[in-house]
Formats: sequence, C-alpha cells, structure tokens
Amino acid sequence: MMSDPDRWIEDWLSPPRLAVYLAATGHDLDRALALYEWNARAAAALHHDLGHLEVGLRNAYDRALRRRDTPRDRHWAFDPSRHFPVVEQRARNGAVIDANAKPRAQIESAVRSARRDAKGAPTPPGKVIAELQFGFWRYLSAARHHDTLWIPYLRTAFRRGTDRRDVDKPVGRLHQLRNRVAHNETLIELDLRARHRDLFAVARLLSVPLHDHIADCSPVPAVLDDRP
Repeated sequence: MMSDPDRWIEDWLSPPRLAVYLAATGHDLDRALALYEWNARAAAALHHDLGHLEVGLRNAYDRALRRRDTPRDRHWAFDPSRHFPVVEQRARNGAVIDANAKPRAQIESAVRSARRDAKGAPTPPGKVIAELQFGFWRYLSAARHHDTLWIPYLRTAFRRGTDRRDVDKPVGRLHQLRNRVAHNETLIELDLRARHRDLFAVARLLSVPLHDHIADCSPVPAVLDDRP
C-alpha cells in the first residue's frame, strides 16, 4: 500500500502506469522509480536516432518522387493527385472507398500548415515535407503502393536490389516504436536492441555513411547497457 509521503508518485504517474514498473521490480518503489527514469532516458535516446532516420527517409523519398519531374513541374506536395490519384476499392463491408484519400488529406493538411507558417510568402516544399508525420512516410512502402510508387519511384531511394518488404517490415516496427516513444509509453517489455537493429538496417539501405553517422553518434547502446 502506498504511504502518504509517496502518494505524489502515484498522482504523478497514475496508478496503472506506476503498477507496470512496480510489477517489474518486485513492488520495490525505489527500483520502480529508477526503472521509470531509465525508460525516459531510453525513449530520449531512441528519439534521437529515430529522428535522424526519419529525416533521411523522408528526404530520400522526396527525391525519389521527384526523379521524373521536369523544371516546369510543380512539386508533388502541391499536386498530391499526381502520386496519389483516386483509387476506388471495395471495402470488406462492401462500400466503395478511395484508397488514396488519406495520404492526399495528409499532404493537403501539411501544405496548409506550411502556408500558415510562411505568412504569405512562397511556401518552401521542404517545409511541407517536414510537416508530414512519420506515419505518412511509413505507409508509402505498403503493398498497396508496390506497383504505383515502389517500382517506378521509391525503390530508387535505397540500395540497388532492395526488396520492398525489407523496408516495409522494419519501418513498420519503427513506426510503432516511435509512437510509444512520443507518448511516453513503457518500453521495458520491448526488445529495444532488435528495434535498434531495424533502424540500422533501414539506414544502411538508404546510405552507408548515414548508417555510420547514426552509429557513431547514437546514445542508445550506452543507455540500454545501463538498465537498472
């Protein structure tokens, strides 16, 4: 039972969140707090490396999507139907849906946000790219985009001969990890070393120098080794 002097901890974390760490430490409050602090350090370290990968991935995808453009073409972010046209599919419930409605909406939202920040000045495409969340880039390697995006464009972002699934599977796991990190969720039950290997695998497919830079600057190994 929580003593009155320690009640602030339960108020701070909430009983369900604190219970996860108490269960992992034999209900030792001091050890539970130490583990929670380690979880926060691990999240910050992973956020560092995930951020580096996300910037590299989105810029590589942007270059790939522009590879056939001419100087007269608008940037694809200002013409989302170019790569994400209306594609009607039948859902499981029988309804006809547009499979590309969501990515177009995400792009249009990013453009609006970038334009607000530009305050009437020309909107830089790079600002739109930065406004698009990791979830947008993550799903570009999904099977439904294999023929329309991967084959003609996105495969060129990676080492020659890269299989789409060798990108999609680890990026999917990294997307889940990033969501947990962003929402301060517990990481103690995850195989973080395996997820870090996913990150390095994708980075290496993008660029060996990028992989080496992330590896040289990564705070993750030291944090993982320091788990209480």
